Amino acid sequence: MEKSEILVTTTEHVPGRDYEIIGEVFGLTTQSKNVVRNIGAGFKNIVGGEIKAYTELLTEARDIAIDRLRQNAMDMGADGVVMMRFDSDSISADMETVAAYGTAVKFK
Repeated sequence: MEKSEILVTTTEHVPGRDYEIIGEVFGLTTQSKNVVRNIGAGFKNIVGGEIKAYTELLTEARDIAIDRLRQNAMDMGADGVVMMRFDSDSISADMETVAAYGTAVKFK
């Protein structure tokens, strides 16, 4: 099975599918902006509006976290992940940690 074939859903049930629970899985990443983007974000903070550098940072971090979640599930022999959630936190002014976590399952 390819990593991209691992079903990831935020729901507890997958319609029409029965499964057995394998265990908890997660994917973590910590991302930091480069100095140029950080300066640009500082200027945007003065005038207001969306800080696109941060949005891009969080989007990239989310995608990496999901990819690592899928890899963790695959390593456990899972077919999918149910009840997937995200958590994030700032480590410093320019570093974000994103965690994707859920329950690995094997379809019957």
